[in-house]
Amino acid sequence: MFSRLVFSAALFSVMAGASASQAAGDDPLQIFVSKDNQSLVVYDGDMPVATSKVSTGKPGHTTPSGIFSILEKRRTHFSSTYDDAPMPYMQRLTWSGVALHESAHVPSYPASHGCVRMPGKFAKSLYLMTQRGFHVVISDQPLTPAAIRHKMLFVPSPDAPVGELLSDAVLRPAAGALDSGTQLAMAEVLPKAGAAAVATLPEPRDAVRILITRTPQSVQIADIQQILNQLGYDAGPADGLIGRKTTAAIKAYQALHGQKETGLVTPELSASVHKVVNTQPPANGRLFVRSNFKQIYEAPVVIAEPQLALGTHFFSASHVSPASQSVDWFAVSLDNPLSPATMKRFGIDQDSDAYAANGAQAALDRLTIAPDVRSHVEKMLGNGSSLTISDVWSRDETGLGTDFITILNKPRSNG
Repeated sequence: MFSRLVFSAALFSVMAGASASQAAGDDPLQIFVSKDNQSLVVYDGDMPVATSKVSTGKPGHTTPSGIFSILEKRRTHFSSTYDDAPMPYMQRLTWSGVALHESAHVPSYPASHGCVRMPGKFAKSLYLMTQRGFHVVISDQPLTPAAIRHKMLFVPSPDAPVGELLSDAVLRPAAGALDSGTQLAMAEVLPKAGAAAVATLPEPRDAVRILITRTPQSVQIADIQQILNQLGYDAGPADGLIGRKTTAAIKAYQALHGQKETGLVTPELSASVHKVVNTQPPANGRLFVRSNFKQIYEAPVVIAEPQLALGTHFFSASHVSPASQSVDWFAVSLDNPLSPATMKRFGIDQDSDAYAANGAQAALDRLTIAPDVRSHVEKMLGNGSSLTISDVWSRDETGLGTDFITILNKPRSNG
């Protein structure tokens, strides 16, 4: 990580209208952009260390709100969409074309084609400070991260013994690789008298991105397809896709059990088919982990009171120390109203309030994570890790070479 001292020195040259204060430490910074204020604030934990005016997307080219991370950096870049327009100190947020970059035209109102324009000196200073993977949160109203403590937030644990990792069948191979500094102790070979012991410090862990969301409908569909086939209905392959065979099988099941023949996969249908075969439905929540822009782990999570929306909450981890099993977490809640179709699909009858007091705490209160899942995640937790809790997330933007990207829905009008 670049030192905060480097950033502080660079910021002495930031243009008038931007302000900065010195911070210390090596934790990744968080970047928050407010479209209402046309401002950018850089936070170290919950401490602002730099601010600048920006210009976001004009009407018809609105900059999307959401939770992003820096995917690519280029000092010199030209737009492939807008006549090779120069985009110096470009920091890409989506592969579909949203980025932070320098511009000679940064008025105090939205004027870009969707990117976040920054004044030249500030853009250069910020570029020198960031790395791929640093988070950028874009919202309408300004957000301020706040320190948070909760029993459900992950706490880093020391590295697992070698034998435990080798016998671990749940983690995927990419997550369980041993680093080259690992040594095996052989009980039969004793050290020579007077030999000096040499301690090998563990390598710093990479930051991981954790997402907790509702179980994708494809998982629920595949589960129901499998059971219907088991019961003698021809639902087709358990591929998680709704086709004519699956729809017909559901309707046939519903008719036989005196239910309305909708052909739809619903929580009520899932509960019914599992009752018939005397099994439990799949957990209604899912935890995913990414590291270095690749998915490495997933596991079930139980969401209490599923008829209530979780909301969208972002948590960032600083001062992560596996040795002392300590971490500082910071949280913000974002306004992300659900569409009626999404609420119906998940059986949600009450949307969340992004401005409710302790909204992030309330979302954490409703989660149940199995001890073995928690243990796996805590052995991966590194400095700069993050957790996103959201009823939905952006599958179109999340893919190869990204962290979990959450695009926010347009806030509902107060009128």
